[in-house]
Amino acid sequence: MALSRNVTRWLHVVLDQLLPPAVRDSPWLMRPAFRLLFGPHAKTFETFKERAAFLTDEEFRDVYARTAEVHLERPTDLNQACAAAIDTAVIGPRVLDVGCGRGWLAERLSEHHKVTGVDIHVDAALQQRLPEIQWAEASAEELPFDDDAFDTVVCSHTLEHVRDLPRALAELRRVARRRLVVVVPRQRPYRFTFDLHLHFFPTRGSLWLALSPPNAEGTTLQDLDGDWFYVEDVPR
Repeated sequence: MALSRNVTRWLHVVLDQLLPPAVRDSPWLMRPAFRLLFGPHAKTFETFKERAAFLTDEEFRDVYARTAEVHLERPTDLNQACAAAIDTAVIGPRVLDVGCGRGWLAERLSEHHKVTGVDIHVDAALQQRLPEIQWAEASAEELPFDDDAFDTVVCSHTLEHVRDLPRALAELRRVARRRLVVVVPRQRPYRFTFDLHLHFFPTRGSLWLALSPPNAEGTTLQDLDGDWFYVEDVPR
């Protein structure tokens, strides 16, 4: 199913904002929808939030590998406003794309920067198609790079998936020499969601608390068409 991020945003508005919570989290409503959308993977999506804390790293990666066939087939989760904002926010020649997915953003940034893309799984066909980009397989919680290795670190639609959010943020800041750019969905927490998200940031304050910027100066947070767009300059 190929739906743009702008289209799915309006679907989330209907499901997460207009339906009463008692209805939105009703298994009588959501389980049939999961079976329709995800087929044999319905149980995986239904129980993922409860099981994620107890999975090994290998089991966690396997969930994403096994369910890839039923994810929305779009090149990127970024909406147009956030994609344009990233183009403007990135500084310096060396850029790291954490959670590079299908490589859409890495390819876009590689036109003007030396880009490295990292994800828990990087498709071999992607590496062959874009050999000018350096690829690595790793989690955001344990990046295989030296301190201050990149001028800008971009992490879009990834932090909502990680299990250890403080550790992932520490890693992003460790490898960023000049700037960190983060994009996450503005989404309410529910028991049943049509994704594998573990963290939810429904309000500006909830994201500020989660990010805990080390320095209030040089940080900005915007709502761009339903997604949070955050920029943090590394203190000199």
